[in-house]
Formats: sequence, C-alpha cells, structure tokens
Amino acid sequence: MTKAISRRMFLGTALGFAAVHANAASPSRSLRPVARPGSTKPIPKVFPTADELVRQAKVSGQVGYAVMDVSTGEMREAGEADTGLPPASVAKALTTLYALDALGEGHRFATTVHASGPVTDGVLDGDLILAGGGDPTLGTDELAQLAKTLKEAGLREVTGAFLVWGGALPFAERIDVEQPDHVAYSPAVSGLNLNFNRVHFQWTRSGTGYDVSMDAPSGSYTPAVSVAQMTVEDRSLPVYTYADEGGRDVWTVARGALGKGGARWLPVRKPEIYAGEVFQTLMRSHGIVLAAPKITETAPEGPALARVESGPLSGILRDMLKYSTNLTAEVVGLAATKARGIEADGLEASAQAMSGWLRETYGLSEGVSLVDHSGLGGQSRISAGDMVRTLQAAHDTGPLRSLMTPIPMRNEKRQIIADHPVEVEAKTGTLNFVSALAGYTTAIDGAEMAFAIFTANTERRDALSMDQRERPEGGRTWLTRSRNLQQRLLQRWGQAYANS
Repeated sequence: MTKAISRRMFLGTALGFAAVHANAASPSRSLRPVARPGSTKPIPKVFPTADELVRQAKVSGQVGYAVMDVSTGEMREAGEADTGLPPASVAKALTTLYALDALGEGHRFATTVHASGPVTDGVLDGDLILAGGGDPTLGTDELAQLAKTLKEAGLREVTGAFLVWGGALPFAERIDVEQPDHVAYSPAVSGLNLNFNRVHFQWTRSGTGYDVSMDAPSGSYTPAVSVAQMTVEDRSLPVYTYADEGGRDVWTVARGALGKGGARWLPVRKPEIYAGEVFQTLMRSHGIVLAAPKITETAPEGPALARVESGPLSGILRDMLKYSTNLTAEVVGLAATKARGIEADGLEASAQAMSGWLRETYGLSEGVSLVDHSGLGGQSRISAGDMVRTLQAAHDTGPLRSLMTPIPMRNEKRQIIADHPVEVEAKTGTLNFVSALAGYTTAIDGAEMAFAIFTANTERRDALSMDQRERPEGGRTWLTRSRNLQQRLLQRWGQAYANS
C-alpha cells in the first residue's frame, strides 16, 4: 500500500527514514525552517550529511556521488566524485547524447529489399536481397509488411538466390563476452537485427518428454526458425549449453530445469540468417518461394523494391532508456560513429570513439573510458563528477531529460510515496555488485539539479565464476542497500538545496 503525502506534510516530516538512525552529533545541513501549523515560529530541521548517509548504507566497495545546480554549474555535494566506476546502463544516457548529436532526433533506420536483376511479369531474374539498415526495433511484423509490399507489387517468383546483408554496421557475436551464453540481453549485433536478436524458446510436457519450439513471434505471426535449435537432455546442470555448429545456434537444456512448461527468450548469434529465415516464411505465406538465406558481404545497389522504416530516433531512445535495451544502445552507438565518418571495427572501438567525443565535447577527464555503448561491459569507467558535468551541460542543449524515465520516491519498505514533491527523471544501471543512477532532480521549490550516484564492489564482482553471474550470492542484499542509499541521497538533495 502507498501513502499520499502533501507538500506541507513532507516539509514537516522531511527525510523520514533517512534521518531515523542519524547520529545527532554528526555534521549536517539544516533545511529551510518549517513553521508549525497555527504558529509562525519555525521548526529547524537537521539531517545527516551525504557522507553520513553513505556510512549508514553499509554498501561494500566504493561509492561515488555528485550533485550540481543545473542553472549555475555549482557543485553542491560530492564524494569520491573523481573516482572512475562502472556506469552500467547509465552509459545509455551518454549514448543518447552521442546518437542525437550525430544522427538527429528525426533520424529513421530503413530496412529494404533489392533485386539484382530485372522483374518481368512478376518474375525476378536474379537474386533477392534483404538489406538491414541498422534498425534496432525491426520486428517480425515489419518483415511481414515488406513481404506484403512485394506481393502487392506483383512479385511471384525469384529465380536466383535469397541473400541477406547486415554489413551496414560491424558485426559482434555478443555484446559482452563475460556474460553467460544464454542471457538474452547479450545477443549478437549486426546491421540486420530482428526482435532485438532474440529467439523465443517454448516447452510443454508431452507424455514423458517435452515438445519444444524455437520461433520469432510478433503480434500477428509466429514463424518457426531452424537457425536456432534446442535439445532436451537428461541432466540437472548446467541448465543451458551453447555451441556454434554448422552455422547454427545449437542449444541444449537440462530436463530437470523445465518443470511442466514455460518459455524464455534466448540470444541469437546468427542475426542475418535468423531474419532471413523469418522473411522466407512470410514470403511463402504469399506464395513466393525463396531459397534458404545466404549471407552476402556486398551491399545491394539500385532502388529498393520494398522498404520499411523505424520510428524517429527520439522515440527509439526514449524506449531504450525506459527498457534498457542493450541491443538498441549498441546499434545506435555504432550508427552514430559511422555517421561521424569514423571507421570502427567493433563495439569497443566505437565506444572509444564515443569516449573521445564526450571528453572533447564536455571537457571531461581522461578517465572516461567506455568499452561499449550499453554499459553491459563491466570495464567501462566514468566518475560521478564527469557524469554530472555532462548532464548539466546537456540540460539546455537537447531533449535528454524529457527522454528519461521518472523515478518514484520510496519509503524504507521500498513502497512508492505518492505525490512526493521531489521529482526525478533518470537512468538506472545494474550489474552484479554495480548499481548506478544518474539524471535530473527537481527540489521541493523547483530548483533543478543534475546528479550521479555510482556504487560498485568490483573486487567482489570480478571474483564471480561464470555460473555465479546470473544470481550471485549476496547480490540482492547489496543491490537493495545501494538503491536505498540512492533514495536517501535524492530525498536529502531535494530538500537541502531548495532556495539555497
């Protein structure tokens, strides 16, 4: 249950749970005095300093934080603000700035179909090429629209090969090699991506065994794919195994982990063939038979027979920040690097180009070093101080704050406090023993601030084995402490720096 709280009540109770265990003798900052109801005599309110809140939180590892007045650039509070720490998915806010600057808010990604020869009386005398333009939001429904367009244009037959091209962007087999094989948030990256490069694995008990399927579902279609294959094996652990065999993603799953039935997304490592198989099935539904898809390294030439476009970049970035889609971040980051005329052979090279742009554009320190655009790689580093300097500089020059997600204020039980007068729009970031939050906050009197809070126990993170990385022991408790600290700092700043 949540409890609504008025501005008057909030000013009277102020930081609540954050002050309960404060040391009365510790250094602190007084809020603006508040008058008792029916009285003109103010009641002074005194609260723990940010450093005291950090000590109370008992978050092992390092804590870096900074908060800055947006209008003046004055640093209000800072602790370990020059220490480079992993930003996790907060890096997506930086990628947003990078992509907007290079591509523009209205940029749209196109996926096209081309022919290598003439089409006469509905017969293509040549190859059909499905070409990716880097659209991170391409789904099965969009491929269905392409197939429908070709049918309506009169195409009936293709005499040549069916080719797929993803060379608009560099290929990466996975975003982060340190992630377990089966996690869907670390798929391959290409210029041709479908369904965020995830395949849907579903299983149902059938007698003493299981019926399994691997498909690419959308709102209207559920085409099966064969480039990703699954076998159920009699074992308890490991839950999944993966192998690249014969150009296919070959998976096995432990029978002991399946239960009665269920489904989950798995990463795709062959994105061009995956998209090609789905398109082949959709074309067949219109009576147009294509050969099995083959990858081509040659970009298609000439006008497109059919074309679908993504929504504008601003909407793509808003969804990326809200849902923290790693594939989107990597694709728009690579596209931004390409648009700047920089040749990057992979994610890290492109991310280093982005790091250089951030240092040059916002005057950041040499310690800013990103290994990807999504923050999934734990070796990325940026300090809280550099983060807030970037946010402050970007506040009046673009739409970043409007693209960020509102972060509700919560009480000590993690319940949302309705109508809380402190407003926050920010990006969260979470890795094993890494938690980050950065964005903008509006104090109780309307004053705007940029902030960054980074917590990381990199020693504990680095000690994890691959099997421990999906659900590490102690990880949930550590994360809860970090998130509680974020809330306490935000509630302090929203009050302590009002009218100051």
